Amino acid sequence: MEDYIFNDHNKEEFPPAHTAEHLLNQLKIRMFGCERSRNAHIERKKSKISYVVDRKPDRKDEREIEREMNRLIEEDMPVTFELVDRDNLPEGVTLDRLPSDASEKIRLVRIGDYDVCPCIGKHVRSTSQIGRFELLGTNWDQQTMTFRIRFKIV
Repeated sequence: MEDYIFNDHNKEEFPPAHTAEHLLNQLKIRMFGCERSRNAHIERKKSKISYVVDRKPDRKDEREIEREMNRLIEEDMPVTFELVDRDNLPEGVTLDRLPSDASEKIRLVRIGDYDVCPCIGKHVRSTSQIGRFELLGTNWDQQTMTFRIRFKIV
């Protein structure tokens, strides 16, 4: 896999926060039935990520997000990679977020049996290497039904 040339990647991710982004995307899918985020800014010091959901999450939901994220991290799930042909994607994996000129081979990132998605970024080897997920705050935009989460990894 090291020898395969993927598309240019213009980001230098902070692997713990980037891996947490994968977990948070799947958690939001499971909690709210929404899509993976299309608007994320993941950084070493503070990250923000937005989701379009069908209702405004309440404080109970926010506490559950933080609790469940830390439970998933502590689960110490392996983070593995798999190379597949773009025509042989596993069920539920789509290419709609990849550039139109994405390579024929697609690198899938798996976090245990919890999440799988195409990604060429840097990740930790197991979720326990992420650290602690701290929810810093949230914003709700009623007009666009967008829920933004600000978090950091400690």
